Amino acid sequence: MSVQVHLDRLLAERGMTLIELSERVGVTVVNLSILKNGRARAIRFSTLTALCEVLQCQPGDLLSHVPERAR
Repeated sequence: MSVQVHLDRLLAERGMTLIELSERVGVTVVNLSILKNGRARAIRFSTLTALCEVLQCQPGDLLSHVPERAR
């Protein structure tokens, strides 16, 4: 997939665990793990908003687009 998720980096920068994020955002650890590992096919805007609020970031800090040919 050409959309990269930078959840690992943001969690490390904030000293937060996936479990803590899960509790604060209201999304299961399993679903966050799927997102973190790049296996998610979609994300709800409400989830993206909650992640950005808890992580104090912008959507562009969490997601980036890498063209297929640039890989």
